[in-house]
Amino acid sequence: MEASRIQDNVTRELLHGMCSIGEIMIYSQVIGSGAYSPERVVKNEFFEELVENADEWVFSRTGIRERRFAREDQATSDLATIAAKQALEAAGIDASEIDCLVVGTSTPDMILPATACIVQHNIGAGNAFAFDVNSVCSSFVYALEVADNFIKCGKYKTVMAIGADTYSKILDFEDKSTCPLFGDGAGAVILKATEEAKGVLCTYMRSDGSGWPLIQVPSSGSRKPVTAETIAARENTFKMAGKQVYVFAIDVIPEIIVEICRKGGIRTTDLDYIIPHQANVRMIDFIAKKFDYPRDRFLLNLDRCGNTSAASVALVLDENLRNGTIKPGNLVLTMGFGGGLSWGGLLIRF
Repeated sequence: MEASRIQDNVTRELLHGMCSIGEIMIYSQVIGSGAYSPERVVKNEFFEELVENADEWVFSRTGIRERRFAREDQATSDLATIAAKQALEAAGIDASEIDCLVVGTSTPDMILPATACIVQHNIGAGNAFAFDVNSVCSSFVYALEVADNFIKCGKYKTVMAIGADTYSKILDFEDKSTCPLFGDGAGAVILKATEEAKGVLCTYMRSDGSGWPLIQVPSSGSRKPVTAETIAARENTFKMAGKQVYVFAIDVIPEIIVEICRKGGIRTTDLDYIIPHQANVRMIDFIAKKFDYPRDRFLLNLDRCGNTSAASVALVLDENLRNGTIKPGNLVLTMGFGGGLSWGGLLIRF
């Protein structure tokens, strides 16, 4: 009985990381990426009316110097569309080759239809089916998880995953504890089926619904529809219990690293780079010390972009693929954590 249980566990672990058709193992290889940050640069001084010495105040607490805000006429799909077109160009494929398009976002263009369908139309991906996933700041890694599983089960060959958010549209600019943290952006990755042992090697995804009240927009859906009263009370804007979320993050980040390395059969020292969700540089410093991991192995854009929610990991990934920091053969751990509560990561061989 014990031997059978162990064999079942091993089988499940293998199937979670890869699937097979006959003797062929299928992997999800990254063949292209793209990104877009809006042109409007918003420096910390923008928040001087909220807090004295805003630049020092924000930077010392978060590591952020500036962020980008979308124009009033730009929606999340607009940012995502630019990133998607860049990814198609980088991959050297036509939009008609995309089988599925997944957009991770918590700031959709509207409550319906799916933002992914708007992006699908914009890029001409007429052969794809498209849908959104919303796991707040974890949305992009969740979208990658979905894309990876679609490919590894053998049903689809080419899937685009996008992380995009425009938090400038939902921030409370009277709340100094949240509004200086966030910026807007979008990033896209195209995964394609391959028999080579590269691409997504293993994943680890979790959520804890008991923590849902910690990050929310209270008046934004069926529980508390938007009314003149909720707008007056600013309940249609982003709310976060910052201290509790910080404690949550520094608890789950080590968990992601440990579990991904365990499932991948590697040591943390085998990782060439870690791309964490870009939330707060103090979290990264804490984790670097905890694992005795070189600080420069954490790839960041937090100082220039702020917390771009679902876009953060995708933006950093694209930047470091394009500038040559991430090289063929590198092992990279991408991770997200955020509302839900949700967290997870993927180990990728480039």
